[in-house]
Amino acid sequence: MRALPLVLLARTAPRAGVPTAPRRVPAHAAPEGDGVVVGSGPVVVDAYIDFQCPFCRAFELSSGDELRAMAADGRTTLVYHPMDFLDHASTNHYSSRAASASGCASDGDRFEDYARVLFANQPPEGGPGLTDDQLVELGTSVGLTDPGFVQGVPSHPYVPWADYVTQRALARGVSATPTTLVDGVPVPANARAIAAAVASGAR
Repeated sequence: MRALPLVLLARTAPRAGVPTAPRRVPAHAAPEGDGVVVGSGPVVVDAYIDFQCPFCRAFELSSGDELRAMAADGRTTLVYHPMDFLDHASTNHYSSRAASASGCASDGDRFEDYARVLFANQPPEGGPGLTDDQLVELGTSVGLTDPGFVQGVPSHPYVPWADYVTQRALARGVSATPTTLVDGVPVPANARAIAAAVASGAR
C-alpha cells in the first residue's frame, strides 16, 4: 500500500515548558486530556489528525473503518488527537472550530461518527471552512440533536483544548499529520502497517 503524504508541522514550534491542560476537556478524554479514547484494548493506537488536512481525510477514507474495528473488537485502545495546526489554511479558523465541535460530539458519545462525517465533508484549503451552523447540521445527520451539541458548537467550548492537543503533540515530537503511533512507536499511517504493529504488540 502506498504511503500517504503528510502535512508537515515544521512552521509551528512547541511553547516553552509543559503544556497545561485546559479546565474543560471532552468526555472520554485520554488521561492526559490530549485526545479522545475509543475502546479499551491492550495495544494503544494514537492517531494525530487535523480535520482540515487533506491527507488526514485520505487516511480516514482508506483506514478509518479498520482502525475503529480494531478498537471495537477489543484489540486496541484508539486515541484520536484532533489538532488545530491548519487554522491558517482557512479564513475562519476551521481546524480549531472543527476540533472543538468534535469535542462536543464526544460529549454526546458520537465522536467517531462525527469525525467520519467531518472528513467526508472537508472544505478545501485556502477558503472559508464550514460555518458553525454547518458543523451543527453535520452533527444532526449522525444523531447529535441534544442541546449540549446544538448549542455548544457555536460557543466553541473546546478551542483551548484543541490548542492544548496541538501543543502536547508538538512536545511529543509529532511533526506531521496524519501521524500514527502503536504503543508509542511511530508506524506508517495506513491500516495494513497499523494492524501488523498491533498484532506484534499483542503477542
